[in-house]
Amino acid sequence: MEKKVVVISLGGSLIIPDKINTNFLEKFKKILLKNHKKYRFVVVCGGGKTARNYIYGLPYIENTKKKMFFQCLLGIASTKLNARFMTYFFGEDANEGIPQDMEEVKRLLRKNLVVFCGALRYAKKETSDGTAAKLARFFNCEFINLTNVQGLYDKNPKKFKNAKFIPEINHKEFYKMAKKIEFKPGQNFVLDQSAAKIIKKYNITTYILGDDLKNLDNLLNNRHFVGTIIS
Repeated sequence: MEKKVVVISLGGSLIIPDKINTNFLEKFKKILLKNHKKYRFVVVCGGGKTARNYIYGLPYIENTKKKMFFQCLLGIASTKLNARFMTYFFGEDANEGIPQDMEEVKRLLRKNLVVFCGALRYAKKETSDGTAAKLARFFNCEFINLTNVQGLYDKNPKKFKNAKFIPEINHKEFYKMAKKIEFKPGQNFVLDQSAAKIIKKYNITTYILGDDLKNLDNLLNNRHFVGTIIS
C-alpha cells in the first residue's frame, strides 16, 4: 500500500517558545515514527522566537518596504535554521539536507519518512504557513497546522478569556477572518493570509491543532480529536 503524504506546519512557538522545547519535540518524534507505516510527512518549520528576535532587533530603516523585505528574509533564514535542527533531532529518520524547492522535497520524500524544510522562497506577505499550504497543494494532500493554541478562536485566547473556540469552519469564512489580520513579519495568527487563500482556492482540508499531541495521533488514526477543521 502506498503511503499517504501529510503536510504539517510546525509552529516555531512549539519548537522554540523560549528555549528548545525538547519535551514536546520528543513526543512529536515518537508520534511521527509510530505512524510511519501509513504516512510520509513533510514538516514545514516556523521561525518562532528566533525569527522574532531577529525581526524586531533590526535597526530602524527609513524605507518601510526595504525594512519589511529584510525582516522577511530574516524570518525565512530562521525557519531554515529550525528545520536543520529538526533533521539533527530526528537523526537518521529524516532528510540530511534542507530542501530549497518543492521538487527537492519530493525527491527527499522518496527515501525518507519525514522531510523537514523551512519557508522555501521569499513570497510577499507570506509566512511558513503559506509554504506548507503550497506543499499540500503540490502533493494534493491534507494539511495539519500545529500551533500553541488548541485550534481557531474568534479572538486571541491568550489575551481574551471570553474567546470562543471554533471547532469547524468553511474555507470562505476562515479566509474572511484571516484577511482582517494585518500582515507583519513574525505574525502570530494561527494561519497566515496566504495559506488561507491557497486552502480556499484549492479546497484543501486543513486541521488546526494545539500542543497536546494526543490529538495529532488521534487525527492520524481517524479517532476523535480536539481541534479545528477547515473544509
